[in-house]
Amino acid sequence: MDNIRSKILHILRGNARLSDEQIAAMLGIAAKQVAAEIAALEAEGILIGFSAIINEEKHDPNAVTAIISLKVSPQFESGYGVIANKIAQNREVVNVQLMSGGQYDLAVTVKCDNFREVALFVSDHLAVMDGVLSTATHFILQRFKEKGALFPSDADDERSLVSP
Repeated sequence: MDNIRSKILHILRGNARLSDEQIAAMLGIAAKQVAAEIAALEAEGILIGFSAIINEEKHDPNAVTAIISLKVSPQFESGYGVIANKIAQNREVVNVQLMSGGQYDLAVTVKCDNFREVALFVSDHLAVMDGVLSTATHFILQRFKEKGALFPSDADDERSLVSP
């Protein structure tokens, strides 16, 4: 059964728009079994949503995505969870992840309408939070692959041309 679940999750990662019938045909099982497995995955909190991959630069060329690294002081008995959940409540925040192996503890991905909004979010919301010791903001300049999907290369983009 776990093998079927893994296969269903793999298929959904590639294309979450497939119907139960299409997934069932791919796996050689009944559509009712696929529906039951997906419902169980949702009930257990393993499958928590479906999303589209959007070429943000084409959708809104002025929008800005940034990854903000945070050094935080963990809270007694709750670790990083309280501060991470508080950060996650902000509308600009897309992802909040606990990291290991570096000088920062949390990676926060934000999407804003412009660079100024990112700067204000960092200065007015993150840097002033209790427990936040330092921040480092990294702006996404170009996407090449996201959630397993390759972005089409822009052959007319002169920034990638190198003259002799």
